[in-house]
Amino acid sequence: MARPAVGLIVNPVAGIGGKVGLKGSDGEEIQRKARALGATPEAGRRASIALTRLAPIADRIELVACPAEMGARAAQAAGHLPSLVGSIRSALTTAEDTKRAAGEMAQMGVRLLLFAGGDGTARDIYDAVGSAVPALGIPAGVKIHSAAFAINPAAAGDLAAAFLSGSVSRLREAEVMDLDEEAVRSGRVAPRLYGYLKIPVERMLTQGSKVASAASEASSMAAIAAAIVDHMEDECIYILGPGTTTRAITDRLELPKTLVGVDAIANRRIAAMDANEAQILELIQGRRAKIIVTPIGGQGCVFGRGNQPISADVIAQVGRQNIIIVSTPQKIHALENRPLWVDTGNPEMDKMLSGYVRVVTGYGEEAVVRISC
Repeated sequence: MARPAVGLIVNPVAGIGGKVGLKGSDGEEIQRKARALGATPEAGRRASIALTRLAPIADRIELVACPAEMGARAAQAAGHLPSLVGSIRSALTTAEDTKRAAGEMAQMGVRLLLFAGGDGTARDIYDAVGSAVPALGIPAGVKIHSAAFAINPAAAGDLAAAFLSGSVSRLREAEVMDLDEEAVRSGRVAPRLYGYLKIPVERMLTQGSKVASAASEASSMAAIAAAIVDHMEDECIYILGPGTTTRAITDRLELPKTLVGVDAIANRRIAAMDANEAQILELIQGRRAKIIVTPIGGQGCVFGRGNQPISADVIAQVGRQNIIIVSTPQKIHALENRPLWVDTGNPEMDKMLSGYVRVVTGYGEEAVVRISC
């Protein structure tokens, strides 16, 4: 090919289980359940956001995409006219379709392989091309523990444009993580290293691998929990995101917590457990509410990874001023001056959440940290 080529593969069902609280999208049964709960696919829209950022170099690259919902529709929605690779059975795409397309694109000599999905899609790309072809994930999954992804779709497009135009040339090996979704639904999170993809390097545009909280942080979590519980207001609903830091709050209240789900407390009692977006919106309708979330260790993501039931609509109803971010000092320091960030799927909401915020780091202790989008 005379012009640098970029390949596009979209996993059309990636992330479909997020807002409805299913903690993943793997398997036909989960996908059927997600649709029955009212979930709609988001991966194609998120891929289009990334591709719009390629507009300044569109006449200097060739875009190669899978047909229909696996890439072509997203490309066309972003104003591109892609060349097509392979064939698919619409609405019946599989991991094998992803692997086959990635292999064909590698043989064509694409300079960069963009893929929209989550950890499962990253594993499929790795199975097909290993580290032979530079790749970059457009985040569209539920959790995304792997480091092969940009922090949001726009960042993926910006980094792809910089790499294809030559202003970014360095590559690094980024972890692809394997996670058993059935275990996650049971409250057991045990990711393991699956392999490495080579991705373009731009520290502020890509996410790191998720890092679990260390046992040494227990005293910090207990202090944070005491600070939150001692200042809880009656008749206010507290929406708690997933994580061990937020679980310390329910431990202090002697209440159960869904480790990888979203729960709600009112008057120091459980109001909802493992709630989805619709349930949260119904619960807080016409009532005072606050959101308590903790950044993902090693990544710094506050909204948009694993806590999608706390959606942009939920945040809008609660209000920015009623968001409480809690984090151990160790988790903040480990980010090495990188900002926290958000990826709600709503660019306007992401901008509204951006800026400097106070983070509760202990009893009577706070840190001022910047949120970016």
